Amino acid sequence: MALYLKYLSIHMKSQMQYKASFFLMLIGQFCISFTVLLSMLFLLGRFTTVDDFTLQEVLLCFAVVLMAYSVAECFARGFDLFPQMISNGEFDRVLVRPKGLVFQVLSMKVDFSRLGRLTQAVLVFCYAIPASDIVWTVDKIITLILMITCGIIVFCALFLVYAAVSFFTIEGIEFMNIVTDGGREFGSYPFSIYGEGILKFLTYIIPLALFQYYPLLYLLDREQGIEYMLAPLLSLLFLIPAYICWRIGVYKYKSTGS
Repeated sequence: MALYLKYLSIHMKSQMQYKASFFLMLIGQFCISFTVLLSMLFLLGRFTTVDDFTLQEVLLCFAVVLMAYSVAECFARGFDLFPQMISNGEFDRVLVRPKGLVFQVLSMKVDFSRLGRLTQAVLVFCYAIPASDIVWTVDKIITLILMITCGIIVFCALFLVYAAVSFFTIEGIEFMNIVTDGGREFGSYPFSIYGEGILKFLTYIIPLALFQYYPLLYLLDREQGIEYMLAPLLSLLFLIPAYICWRIGVYKYKSTGS
């Protein structure tokens, strides 16, 4: 942990060497997500509800997913940029170092400008939490914490799968953006609005609904079972196939010779 904190300090110092560029990137990330928020406000301003979810409830869902994605993208940026490490031969150096491969790739790049999205998520939370008419008991506070925490881990696992695929394709493939960036965009609304087939896919294959949709039903008192409260913990099982994919990729890795 001390070594990782040292890496964080180094990344922060390097990015603050060009403060104007850093803050412009921060503002840019905020504005990109703000366009999605505006589209939601326009839509629900006209139709009031979507699939029986009110604006305040949708905003709560939006804030959870955006916060989880923003933190994951900030601290797992090394996996998102992993194809570059493969193509330029830098991963060869990683293999001969004594630290674990996941740790080295994770600490290779930390992009603090992604926290611009996190700022927006916090602001939306500040509005949605009191406006959603949820009675915030201890169990619901725990549920909300689980939604965010497990969401961060699931998105990190998706970035890990993206990196694992790069072992075979050398370059990153746009298909993975459907479940990473696409997961963030689609997660702006409760996943039930996309139909039963998509909801099942995002429950049993890519478990985004386990930390977004099902615990949201618990927060809104639409479901009472403890399985809805603890659904985010089930999403952590996705770490197993994600890590297996990574290990297979490492085993099959052949240097590009760069």
